[in-house]
Amino acid sequence: MCGEFLSPGILPQLEQLGLLESFLAAEPARIHRMVLNYGRVEKTAKLPDTAYGLSRFVLDKLLYDAAVSAGAQAAGASAPPGVAPVVLATGRRAVAPRGKRLFGFKSHYRGPVGDAVELYFFRGGYVGVSPVESGLTNICGLASEDILRNWNFRFDDLVASVPTLNRRISPLTREMGWLSTGPLVFRTESRKNPVEGLYPAGDALAFIDPFTGSGMLIAVTTGSMAGSAAAQNLPVRDYLQKCAGLLNRPFEFSSIFRRVLTAGVPSLLARLTPGVLLYRLTRPRLS
Repeated sequence: MCGEFLSPGILPQLEQLGLLESFLAAEPARIHRMVLNYGRVEKTAKLPDTAYGLSRFVLDKLLYDAAVSAGAQAAGASAPPGVAPVVLATGRRAVAPRGKRLFGFKSHYRGPVGDAVELYFFRGGYVGVSPVESGLTNICGLASEDILRNWNFRFDDLVASVPTLNRRISPLTREMGWLSTGPLVFRTESRKNPVEGLYPAGDALAFIDPFTGSGMLIAVTTGSMAGSAAAQNLPVRDYLQKCAGLLNRPFEFSSIFRRVLTAGVPSLLARLTPGVLLYRLTRPRLS
């Protein structure tokens, strides 16, 4: 479950891991623009640098195979008792009050491919449209439980109910069944008390609002940091402090943006907030 959008900052991270050549050989889609659609208001901006789209089916296998080849041991959902150090990459595990939960949903479509990452906001959620490899387009969204219940969790019907989004994807054909997950809770574990020998990474460390497009960059970056810290047996508290410096700014600004959306004034936000500024403020600090 992922929007499969990789920010421009991903290339230096992959190069550091020795995976840049393999990544480019997978022929990821190249993304040059961002489109923010708020119903009657739409903003388009050029991205500061080229971003990429690569499905998790391909990217996860590339990363996993490289880690195992480098000597990492796969431990499944949890490490055997007494084994340390461990990089914890088990993803999101969250509990939220029934009736107020958020769920994500995703599928791949085939048809004309664009060069933009597009976000379509509506009451109670949003849907992203972004190209990946092999002429496919990722359609991935997030919506509140009450909105999804109104559509009996029929994601095709929900997507069709948003006029601008429906027009955008009408030339496309869905190629796979919908995947869904939830509940989604935005949080970071970087400020919590550490457990020595356990280095959380990716969504196990922090789950940021998907509309930022920072999730995969954060996952690869913190995965690399966790692996390095574990290999050196560094104190987990020091590792988490470094992660906090990386994540604090994007979490703060994405939280502000989310509150504005929840307040029901997205078109006002669109008029006042330059798209590129929003993009920059929600990137992790990599230097």
